Amino acid sequence: MYKRILVPVDGSKTSDAALAEAIGLAKDQEAQLRVIYVIDEASIVAGSEYGDMLGVEKTQIDMGKRVLEKAKSLFQEAETKLLETQSVGQGISAVIVHDADEWGADLIVAGTHGRTGLRHLLMGSVAEGIVRIAKAPVLLVKGHA
Repeated sequence: MYKRILVPVDGSKTSDAALAEAIGLAKDQEAQLRVIYVIDEASIVAGSEYGDMLGVEKTQIDMGKRVLEKAKSLFQEAETKLLETQSVGQGISAVIVHDADEWGADLIVAGTHGRTGLRHLLMGSVAEGIVRIAKAPVLLVKGHA
């Protein structure tokens, strides 16, 4: 049924759970798997309070590469891609959905932390953003409390 499964990862236990689910589905469906890591321009700007934007960006790129290498070690057939938001106002969800559309994903598997209340309001939800704008079906994998 699914031939192209996309899963965004961030190195958290929640995204690890989503990755495991996506790998299981890819194996079961004999589907292609694309694992992406998105670097958020806003976090680079916020993290460079003392003017070291290049250092913050390099750290995030290095972390993204490590997370993607770990994903590749779990499923050698996976395609991996490091992406970056193009402006401070662009959301991570939009980058994920754009990549899913461009690649032709027919399923997006994403982890959700399940935040509610004030934490949800302050932190937002990438998963919620994906569900709102994605054309493809979205499978949410809830993280551990």
